Amino acid sequence: MNRKEAIQNGETALGIELGSTRIKGVLSDSSGNVLAVGIYDWENSFIDNVWTYSIEEIHAGLRGCYRSLREAVEREYGITLTTIGSIGISAMMHGYMALDKDLKQIAPFQTWRNTNTQQAADELTELFNFNIPLRWTVAHLYQRILDGEAHVKDLDYVTTLSGYIHLLLTGKRYIGIGDAAGMFPIDSNTKDYDRGMEEKFNALIQPYGFSWKLRDIFPKVLVAGETAGYLTAEGAAFLDETGQLTAGIPLCPPEGDAGTGMAATNSVAPRTGNVSAGTSTFAMIVLEKQLSRLYREIDMVTTPTGFPCAMSHANNGTSDLNAWVGLFGEFAELMGLNVSQGELFQKLYTKSLEGDADCGGLLAYGYYSGENITMLNEGRPIFLRTAESKFDLANFMKAHLYTSLGAVKMGLDILMKDELVKVDRITGHGGFFKTKGIGQRYLAASVNAPVTVMDTASEGGAWGIALLAAYLRWQEPGEKLEDYLENKIFKNLSGESVAPDEADAAGFETFMERYKKGLEVEKSAISAMDW
Repeated sequence: MNRKEAIQNGETALGIELGSTRIKGVLSDSSGNVLAVGIYDWENSFIDNVWTYSIEEIHAGLRGCYRSLREAVEREYGITLTTIGSIGISAMMHGYMALDKDLKQIAPFQTWRNTNTQQAADELTELFNFNIPLRWTVAHLYQRILDGEAHVKDLDYVTTLSGYIHLLLTGKRYIGIGDAAGMFPIDSNTKDYDRGMEEKFNALIQPYGFSWKLRDIFPKVLVAGETAGYLTAEGAAFLDETGQLTAGIPLCPPEGDAGTGMAATNSVAPRTGNVSAGTSTFAMIVLEKQLSRLYREIDMVTTPTGFPCAMSHANNGTSDLNAWVGLFGEFAELMGLNVSQGELFQKLYTKSLEGDADCGGLLAYGYYSGENITMLNEGRPIFLRTAESKFDLANFMKAHLYTSLGAVKMGLDILMKDELVKVDRITGHGGFFKTKGIGQRYLAASVNAPVTVMDTASEGGAWGIALLAAYLRWQEPGEKLEDYLENKIFKNLSGESVAPDEADAAGFETFMERYKKGLEVEKSAISAMDW
């Protein structure tokens, strides 16, 4: 079957992922080949000390992404997209979407970027003896309770962004287990919220006299391969403003961007791992056994099928790096040069290879927001050097590339050096790796292990959720997700592996020694820069 026939016959899977700066839709065939892509760019807002997107922006962005995809199909194949074999929705993990009994939003959507939940996260971590990160949904919920916010008594449904979009399209209150693991601790044996911790939470909030308990307002947990409802007529009309898309299409469980990153890099089996580097940067290592103790720097989450997974999640990734590239773009324009953004990134990233292994003594922190791994609740982007530092363009770019991995490396060091976690392969994906060989080389240096980047790396989590939708559609009876991906998707895909350079690895360690010392400067900047 050719591509046009696959689209006409609905032998396709659609994945839509709502990322921090881009909503992306990927239409694929049964083998994971990308048939069409839709894009909608957006940006979060900082309103009343909350990182958020308005409900209007969410709706407009979802429709805009689908419109872009539909138009791409019309442009490339000359046909109208009317049916799809299966659909999957994913989005930024964690956060807080609060709805009342009429399913109306009753509090601002709080994204993963918010760090205004310190008290709640600390108390819940102690209560559960399990690390509750500041961005988790239950931390947001409990903080709203501690702050006495009036809307809490009227809660009927609390979910993540992916769960909210899934509700719009299907009317079902479901969540994929990977995204659920960013809401509340998961028991990998029962594939559900941890019952013991759930009982502790309900007892904790009982004195407040709410009419609901945790399970009443949280979505039902499903694993990859299960049907999570069907596209309703209302959902189809919402998604496709032309009214051409038909209802009845099955949807897979909605997932977070961590789970889709695992699927997109074939990293869902024990001893595999991946690093997603973009606006935020996070590393996922699928474990053979639980960690020996609690670490506040490490999130314990799951794969889309419920395997325990250790996550080193940095709120801040390449935002500051991108801002500097933008500044160089302004300078190029001032000088009368017509340079594309892609060429800017290519040349500046490549220039960094000429820098010293330790960045010549330069240091930067791209902290646009607080950083859980380094225990900072706010952030200030800063660039540092001494009079003796080697201040040139190559070292400047290298320092900003290194620092994009700095916080996440601190978490990975705990896993690999302290817990001696075994990993057979690490795969990189996201915008950090778009310039071939650069980000990959620096990640290999940071983990001192080989790193693979697939040819599909630029497709990212939208492709990953399309693969989970495809698994729902084309799985064989009893076929595990890891076997499906290995044998039917990645078997014929190519990628390139890079081993760590010894000098790079040593230089990165020196950079990290300075990075840790320099956190005192970052703390002072947060205190002093209050304007």
